[in-house]
Amino acid sequence: MNNYPTQIKKTLITASLFFLAAMQLVIGQSKNEEIEELIKLYHEYGKFNGSALVAEQGKIVYQNGHGMANMEWDIENGTDTKHRLGSISKQFTAMLILQLAAEGKIDLQAPIDNYLPEYPNGHETPITTHHLLTHTAGIPNYTAFPDFFKDKSRNPYTPDEFVETFKDKELDFTPGEKFSYSNSGYFLLGVLIEKASGKSYETMVHNYIFSPLNMKDSGYDNHKDIMKNRATGYEKYGDGFINSNYLDMSIPYAAGSLYSTVEDLYTWDQALYGNKMLSKEYMDLYFKPQIKAFGNFDYAYGWGVGYDKIGSSKDSIYTIAHGGGINGFNTIISRAPSDKSLVVLLNNTGGAPLNQMTQSIRAILKGESYKLPKASGAYEVLSVIQSDGVEAGEAHYKKLKDDDGFDFNENQMNEIGYLLMGEEKISEALEVFKWNMEAYPTSFNTYDSYAEASMKAGNKEDAIKYYKKSIEINPGNQNGIDKLKELGVDTADLVKEIEVADAILQSYIGQYELKPGFIISISKEGKQMKAQATGQPMFDIYPKSDSVFYLKVVEAQIEFNQTDGKVDSLTLFQNGQEMPGKRLQ
Repeated sequence: MNNYPTQIKKTLITASLFFLAAMQLVIGQSKNEEIEELIKLYHEYGKFNGSALVAEQGKIVYQNGHGMANMEWDIENGTDTKHRLGSISKQFTAMLILQLAAEGKIDLQAPIDNYLPEYPNGHETPITTHHLLTHTAGIPNYTAFPDFFKDKSRNPYTPDEFVETFKDKELDFTPGEKFSYSNSGYFLLGVLIEKASGKSYETMVHNYIFSPLNMKDSGYDNHKDIMKNRATGYEKYGDGFINSNYLDMSIPYAAGSLYSTVEDLYTWDQALYGNKMLSKEYMDLYFKPQIKAFGNFDYAYGWGVGYDKIGSSKDSIYTIAHGGGINGFNTIISRAPSDKSLVVLLNNTGGAPLNQMTQSIRAILKGESYKLPKASGAYEVLSVIQSDGVEAGEAHYKKLKDDDGFDFNENQMNEIGYLLMGEEKISEALEVFKWNMEAYPTSFNTYDSYAEASMKAGNKEDAIKYYKKSIEINPGNQNGIDKLKELGVDTADLVKEIEVADAILQSYIGQYELKPGFIISISKEGKQMKAQATGQPMFDIYPKSDSVFYLKVVEAQIEFNQTDGKVDSLTLFQNGQEMPGKRLQ
């Protein structure tokens, strides 16, 4: 179903290298050395490319850059590399709001139409600035709109122009009723800052925060500006990277358009321990838990606050933290007031496992255990197939599959199958897809891929058989339906409309926590059920039965589970994995 480049860099990362690295981490290293070895492993395995800084007791114990800030010019990441922050920007927006409140220019509990008279706010419970700060306003999240990335994300807007795109949307819930992460709310906070101050958001964040703290390498990321040490954003693609999609930075605005360096964010962290930015009263309010948000975390004003794991130990530590994700970048800043420790990770290749890295780094600081990253087993197998043939590749696959030093997943195995197809090695690709079907028998995509390779090999019978199997698992597999039509198969009876009673649909509405910080929200618009995962767009879901629903746009299914007649959990089936999620009360 997915096409990938026909050539990838052939790398061989052996289990002995993994073992050697593991041994090095336990033999008398300093914290600096141990953190360096850990992050080097993540970089070596293609899982981190960026800048990092770690502090303890307020003092820097580690800072370094890994990989390239610009891959085309071979410019390395450093501690002075400027990365887009994404949603880390929200803590600066919240700080500006509190600074204006301290000046008497904003009342946090007053309706926002006191400051934004053009914004509709005629609800029984009016939206307040507090609601916007805590993601409890009920305003739909504009990055989840179906047309956002396709129709809006590349175009420049003024703040007032962009507000027009969502201001008349119906609220998702009554303001103050619950938490639902919304970039729209923080975008509005930026407009509110401009109206209350008479200055642009960019000017305010510079004058009120960056300039007083001498954060000279931080600011609002305007595409037109010539900026020294600006990192380029990339996305993982196969075993390499591609340039990330363009995003006009007028759109993230106060919800995510700032840039900074790990060094400047250390300066920011230190400033937050005193009353330099605000009085004690307002600083306490800034970090005060306001509402249950992600897993063990509550949401304060622009921060998540709660207990985070320390490595693989049973211990945890209270942290004040926030992550960010924006085209080509993902980021995290995690502060622990009890020991004045800080972890800042700014990655310019998107999708890095920053929460896992942060927990492991904290384990190093505390002398606790943690898990090392693993090399990709799929690329190892590909190298053997290309050099020694598919039989040797199968033997290597079976050997590495049980090796704890390697990571196997459905997507990467599927990917190498397509890479082999791109090299016209169809029989080898069929073998890889077959191994994947055996490993992930509940995934429609493994059968779809095998069918595609069979079709290319001229085996019409197998192509039809496995496309039908993929549609049986996922009736929303439009690619499979289209291919069967090409093969002359009547598909009229393959997908049947299923109607589920409205009372049953209503019983599924709610939030389900799959892991700390990752929640799937189920909602309903008319007869259409919808699902939205944390930080992701909202998707329509369609019934396969009374309790099982599927997505048409991505490979996933959701099954709702009951105990004593009450819906208390769901199970997400994706990429051959089953992820249970408990319903939040």
